[in-house]
Amino acid sequence: MGVTFPNESPAYRAARNKLLQREVGLRREMEAVATAIRALPPGGAIPEDYEFDHIDAKGAPAKVRLSELFRPGTDTLILYHYMFPRHRSDERPGPSSGPMAQALVEAGPCPSCTALLDNWEGAVPHVEGLGANIAAVAKAPIEQVAAFAAHRGWRHLKLLSAAKNSFKRDYHGEDEEGQQVPILTVFHKGLDGVIRLSWASELLFSPTEPGQDPRHVGTVEPMWTLLDLTPGGRPDAYEQLQYE
Repeated sequence: MGVTFPNESPAYRAARNKLLQREVGLRREMEAVATAIRALPPGGAIPEDYEFDHIDAKGAPAKVRLSELFRPGTDTLILYHYMFPRHRSDERPGPSSGPMAQALVEAGPCPSCTALLDNWEGAVPHVEGLGANIAAVAKAPIEQVAAFAAHRGWRHLKLLSAAKNSFKRDYHGEDEEGQQVPILTVFHKGLDGVIRLSWASELLFSPTEPGQDPRHVGTVEPMWTLLDLTPGGRPDAYEQLQYE
């Protein structure tokens, strides 16, 4: 028995039922892609156990190795390459208040990356509660990153700085000119203890057709996927650090 809603027209129902079949097909394909991701052969082992800067439980700057980001009993690590500093071509306004308000705009955080991490902040306890580990890796000094995160109200998301290692360059989170790139990388620790890249959002580097959004992390961007369901779709605008 099909679903209907109050006062809908026959034309709406016919078109909606037709679209529903496409949605069923999309769901099937998304499940198939997820299965294929899990079935990928082991990726390359990390070339070194990278040492990051972070802020420890006592609020002091400290060091942490990539291997130490795997909590006991876990084997998956999700690392987002936070564009902090932002790309030099990004002309959107910087923060209007807080610790980065007086900094040069180009030294501050990317508004799009910040919006994504705003979306993830509440999801972190669930992601980690279900057995994965997740963190964002910036290039800016950890003191700046931590201060901005605190002002933003982030309490759950782990923040790291790769200012003193080659992690972002090695994993395409930074281009040859030192500009930051928003790639998402997933690592797996095998039973032998070797940490390997499992998957990365390489769709970022695939050319898009005219009018398309890159969508390399499209399935993990709640804000944009919600707007996709509206009659107007995604607005012809970019995320901002604050809105009027």
